[in-house]
Order: sequence, then C-alpha cells, then structure tokens
Amino acid sequence: MDATTAMQFLLDQVPTRYRALIPQVLKDARRSAAILAKAEPVLQLPSAEDNHGRLVSWAVDLGIQKLIDSGRWPVSYRWRYFAQPTGRYLQIIMSHSVMSISQVADPAIQPRDVRFRQNARLNNQPSFNLKEFDDTRTVAGLPSFLLVHGRIMQADLQEDFAHIGIPHPVHKRNYIYRTPNLMTLPHVEESDVPPVEDTDWEAVLSLKEEIEKWRRDNGDD
Repeated sequence: MDATTAMQFLLDQVPTRYRALIPQVLKDARRSAAILAKAEPVLQLPSAEDNHGRLVSWAVDLGIQKLIDSGRWPVSYRWRYFAQPTGRYLQIIMSHSVMSISQVADPAIQPRDVRFRQNARLNNQPSFNLKEFDDTRTVAGLPSFLLVHGRIMQADLQEDFAHIGIPHPVHKRNYIYRTPNLMTLPHVEESDVPPVEDTDWEAVLSLKEEIEKWRRDNGDD
C-alpha cells in the first residue's frame, strides 16, 4: 500500500471530526499534570521534575479514556500488558485497526524500538503491500496506528504537536504515513473525504475485507 491509500485507510478509521477532539485532550492533560505537580510536594523533587513527562503521559491516557467513556469518540479501548509484562498501555480499538499512544521528542521519528511496539508494527507489514515482504502479504492481525504527542522546546520556540501515524515495519523508515500536526487543525472541517481525484477507496475496502476475513478465521485480533 502506498502512502495515499494508507492516508485514506487512516481517515476511514479516525475521521477528521474525531481527530479534532484530540488537541483539547492533550492541552487539558498538560494543564492537569502541571496543577497536580504544583499541589504535591513529592512531585516537586528534582527527580520528579526530571520525569514530569510521565505525569503528562498518564494524564493523556486518562483524557483519551474519558473521551471514549463519554461516547464522544465512539470506539473502545483496553489496557494491554507490554510484551515483557512490566506494565500496561492503553490500546484504542477501532473497527479494523488499533492504536497506542506515545510521548516523543521528535514527531518524525518512530519511538524507541521496544518489543510490544515491534509486534504492533508487524501487523502493518502484511496489510500494506510492501516489496520487502513479497512472501507475506496476507493479513496477520489488525493494522496498528500510533498517536504521538509532545512539545518541541527551543530557545525561542515552544510548540506542541500531535500526529497519528502508521509505523513502517522497518523501524528506521519511521512511518508509512503520518498526519499533519493535529494541534493546528481548524475548529471546523467541511469534509472528511479527500478530493475525488486523490482517492482510491476500492483499495481501502479491499484491505478491510482482508481484515474481516482474518477475524473470521482467527476469532479475534
């Protein structure tokens, strides 16, 4: 699958009207983390300040969970153990895909190569028709997306970012497709559909049919 079809599949799974909800969740999460840190002396220790990003990450997880629980984003979620069970992460479940969340320093680079993310990337391998994998083009799991967020801090610049990407199976190649910065989305989008000349929805429907067949054959994701 090329980047255009990947973009269309992501748009099918996470339409623009739901992407537009994410920036406020992230802003509220940062604000909540700052208020909590200010109110709790233990979170003002230098060691805690150095790990403030963890607090932000947890607040984002809570914000996304509440967004789904409220029904404003009509998807589901579950807490899954990492491949090496040292904790759990939030997995968002769409109709034909799943998504996890990661706080990163550079939005253009895939997060570090940990095993659970490695396994998730492999689900993208057979679903996206890459020449490197000519012998394995049958669906072997739900395609995986990654919501990355963070803040670029420079001497004269502080910029928040959030992107949804389809990680490339080859880690160093980063993403098959990655959205523009969600933090700059306009408040109102007229349409969730790209211009007609840029679409090939038949490829998206074919991919969804393959995923549904895999589910029937395997009983789950």
